[in-house]
Amino acid sequence: MTQGNFTPRETVGELDRYIIGQHKAKRAVAIALRNRWRRQQVTNELRDEIAPRNIIMIGPTGVGKTEIARRLAKLARAPFVKVEASKFTEVGYVGRDVESMIRDLVENAIQICEKEALEGVQTRAQDAAEERLAKMVLAMERPPVQTPQPAKPQTHQFGPLSFQITPSHPQQPQPFYSDSEINDVRQRLRNGELDEMEVELDVTDTQNPFMTIFGAGGTEEINLQDMMSQMPGFKGRTKRRRLKVPEALEVLRQQEAQKLIDHDKVQRDAIQRTEQAGIVFLDEIDKVGSDRKIGGPDVSREGVQRDLLPIVEGSTVSTKYGAVKTDHILFIAAGAFHVSKVADLIPELQGRFPIRVELDSLEKSDFIRILTEPRNALTKQYQALMSTEGIDLIFEPDAIEELAGYAEEANRRSENIGARRLYTIMEALLEGLSFDASERAESTLVVDVAYVKQTLDPILADEDLAKYIL
Repeated sequence: MTQGNFTPRETVGELDRYIIGQHKAKRAVAIALRNRWRRQQVTNELRDEIAPRNIIMIGPTGVGKTEIARRLAKLARAPFVKVEASKFTEVGYVGRDVESMIRDLVENAIQICEKEALEGVQTRAQDAAEERLAKMVLAMERPPVQTPQPAKPQTHQFGPLSFQITPSHPQQPQPFYSDSEINDVRQRLRNGELDEMEVELDVTDTQNPFMTIFGAGGTEEINLQDMMSQMPGFKGRTKRRRLKVPEALEVLRQQEAQKLIDHDKVQRDAIQRTEQAGIVFLDEIDKVGSDRKIGGPDVSREGVQRDLLPIVEGSTVSTKYGAVKTDHILFIAAGAFHVSKVADLIPELQGRFPIRVELDSLEKSDFIRILTEPRNALTKQYQALMSTEGIDLIFEPDAIEELAGYAEEANRRSENIGARRLYTIMEALLEGLSFDASERAESTLVVDVAYVKQTLDPILADEDLAKYIL
């Protein structure tokens, strides 16, 4: 299992590069991540007894709850899935099965493990792809003069039934090419001499038809291709395409890499990583909290909590890759808890979230830092976007301070959506530039206080307009 063994201080430092403030929450998740590494060092007798310390984050929307969990999972290279607890609360609506979050987590783990396995075989895959492409080029330049052999029917077994399928293309004997011929073509490939040449290639049919089925546990999506791929005539189905040499080389490299990795090992590693390192982010957990003295819709909310309870406590979930135990998966719940409070959750569920962290609301000083300090700050994003049009966009410090003031004022006047307000402010500020940037010559635009006021004051002055735009 590949997992970063960062110290809590190093984890907080990494999170600081993308998320401003919220040190209590960062410390809590950093300790939870380090405890996972510590648990792996413990003797086998105690290892299974050490349960993860699940966390509840309490704070308004847009203050960084989801981002902290997502960045933590990326840092640890851990499987991660975000689900809304309110997805299961709609009265009269058939929601998804609660266990589907674990199935989604396994799918994410499969992607991570497969990507890591593919990275380890890229050099061998590149060599094999170049050799295949070189033989295809040689076959086109010097077609073999041979009589094609008739296609032989192939017998396939599907359960008790047998099928005979005749290939559509007649079988051609493979011509022989010497190593020197293949190496010559390889060198031409690497020099770019064959970039304009086109070759015909069989590529996998990637159409993924889905079907939704309804059951007692809710709705589930079934991939029809997974089902049909086991039937004769559908397994390994391909279609013929004409591609230029660079595109064909990339397709062949991917095909060869898929042949080189052990898919059974990928699945085993994915299940292990899900069980030992998986992170489930349960958003809007406050929406399933209710006063247990009141009936009606609140009864269904308590039912959702009881459905979630066995997953959080530790149970075994069946997936198409095998059974997954949830005993050591880390659950991070989050909610605004404006109307309800943590005490409104059922006691059994409360007990499974021993760590509770309150996140701070964002103020003007936080908005200033959010606009400038993170590696993915909005100002840096817009500068990168405008640079593609040849426009050098410069934000003066005073203008950034003014923008932070507008964001704080807009949050105060209407719904407080935290840092997400900066997206609407920045889009309103630079809408004109974004529209005609492609028609401007290469130039420099300085965003100063005057530009900010001239653009945003008319919107903020009109309360009805501000309500919908900002």
